[in-house]
Amino acid sequence: MNDSKIHAIMIISIILSLAVVAAVTPDYQATATRLQAFTSYEELKNFITTSSQSQNNYYARDFGGLIRPQFGLSNPLSTMESSALPEYSITNVQVEGVDEADIVKTDGTYIYVISNQSIIVLKAYPPEDAEILSRIRFKGGIRGVFINEDKLAVFEDTGYYGEYRTFVDYTSYSYVQRTFIKVYNIANRANPTLTRNMSVGGNYFDSRMIGRYAYVLVNQPAITYQSNVTIPKIYYPDRTEDVPASQIFYANITDNFNTYINVLAVNVLDDQEIPKEKSYLLGYASTMYVSQNNIYITYSTYNDQTQATKVHRISIDEGQIEYEASGQVPGYVLNQFSMDEFNGYFRIATTTGQVWAMGESASRSHVYVLDMELDTVGMLEDLAPGERIYSARFMGNRCYLVTFKKIDPLFVIDLSTPANPQVLGQLKITGYSDYLHPYDENHIIGIGKETIGAEEGNFAWYQGVKISLFDVSDVAVPKEIAKYEIGDRGTDSPILNDHKAFLFDKDKNLLVIPVTVAEIDPAKYPGGVPTSMYGDFVWDGAYVFHISFEHGLEFRGGITHLADNSDLTKTGYYYHSAYSIERSLYIDNVLYTISELKIKMNSLADLTEIGEINLSA
Repeated sequence: MNDSKIHAIMIISIILSLAVVAAVTPDYQATATRLQAFTSYEELKNFITTSSQSQNNYYARDFGGLIRPQFGLSNPLSTMESSALPEYSITNVQVEGVDEADIVKTDGTYIYVISNQSIIVLKAYPPEDAEILSRIRFKGGIRGVFINEDKLAVFEDTGYYGEYRTFVDYTSYSYVQRTFIKVYNIANRANPTLTRNMSVGGNYFDSRMIGRYAYVLVNQPAITYQSNVTIPKIYYPDRTEDVPASQIFYANITDNFNTYINVLAVNVLDDQEIPKEKSYLLGYASTMYVSQNNIYITYSTYNDQTQATKVHRISIDEGQIEYEASGQVPGYVLNQFSMDEFNGYFRIATTTGQVWAMGESASRSHVYVLDMELDTVGMLEDLAPGERIYSARFMGNRCYLVTFKKIDPLFVIDLSTPANPQVLGQLKITGYSDYLHPYDENHIIGIGKETIGAEEGNFAWYQGVKISLFDVSDVAVPKEIAKYEIGDRGTDSPILNDHKAFLFDKDKNLLVIPVTVAEIDPAKYPGGVPTSMYGDFVWDGAYVFHISFEHGLEFRGGITHLADNSDLTKTGYYYHSAYSIERSLYIDNVLYTISELKIKMNSLADLTEIGEINLSA
């Protein structure tokens, strides 16, 4: 089994060791709860104080829940066209029309890049005129940006000991963050001007943009201190506003953590519109899925010594935020792609148990279908005993699920009858996919690792990065019709953990993935290369492919930002550089590859280099 997967499973094991986890738990509907608002600050304080004492939760009560969220991780990458602009790619998002904040954005003429605590605005097209126009510097960490017409929205995280260190009213307490929401007018790209500057206590969790509204979620610990409790506050340059108890909602049950999930709706285009805000006293949000009309927030909890996932649905509409429903399913969620909303139903894939355990405690994977009240109406349980979910993707009435321990089963699941999900077919091959992406309705792209089964146990050693193209037109017999392996053990790609690094365009037959390549020299091992052996670094950059189901995967060439290996740093068996490519995009017939310190421009036709921009200048 690959080392990163072992590490992830060890983390999960620490969590699961708190309870004996059964494969499936009974009737979760009985634990579904509705939220209600507090009537006063005293009621809020009494609830938090009593709950904290009963939990005796060291982290949540005394140190603000220093458990970090999992970032985690269904349409092909779409393009936007205008009579005045060339065709260009946009951020690879899960739901069409629901934008996700990222470290790089483009509008077809300009590129906006987060680099070294700055946002750099560049004229990018046409490439012969490419240049840096402006640089906006920040004191905190920049978590992502949105572009909406002539507005740039920025989310800045101050960190625990940053410039804006504060603990609401108790300045002596330093273990708290603030999340800043800043909006700039960029009509003049050479001179952006700050038009909105606000912040909220807590750490940035995630965000989405639909139309003119950015929906921002911030986790804030509810801490008891000197007989007082913290309450959510919104900070403006000229005032501070307390969120009233009547706008703080809670479930009247004991939970694992007391954490405010602050949800804000900010009109990016109208700086005069006051942001909407609702606060929910729930567990620490760990995963989020957002459709056009709903935000689904999930977090892990324990019910009768069994791990479960709580789900809360919050409706959104033109900046309005309303809590709607809550529910619960067994197990834990991998990432946002384990969830989906379709035709009035919410679908979610989870894993229960432990990969290394036997019998009833062994890991199993499940798919649940919930209605809009988040009551379970259908389920498919006990898939792949002894394995866990490595990737999931919902596409209309189907769910594609990859589980893994030694051999990779790709499951094709039918959800056309919500009350009765069924496995249509499965494919067992070596390796696994960390990310699944639709090519079209009958083909799926998988990005993951190749593996070799270990002789010494029921697990596998991961090898190089593997790209697969699956044909699911015959759902009973899915096929891997093409694959391409990159490097040996130690080869890595950011796509395995971040779907936004993925560039795909079906019409252009274009697939681009950033990759760091390691290869083994067989001459060093005259007795044979051990399957657990890591390769040595040989290359870093982006691989460009021609992809089609007729011709499979054809390697077109590689683009690198490294002048030599002196810019590399090594952590364990992995290599990284500020010149490692993190994103790629195209405008017209130009491919742009972006690292923290450089942008390169190459012809999409033949990959010849057109030019480059040094972002550190």
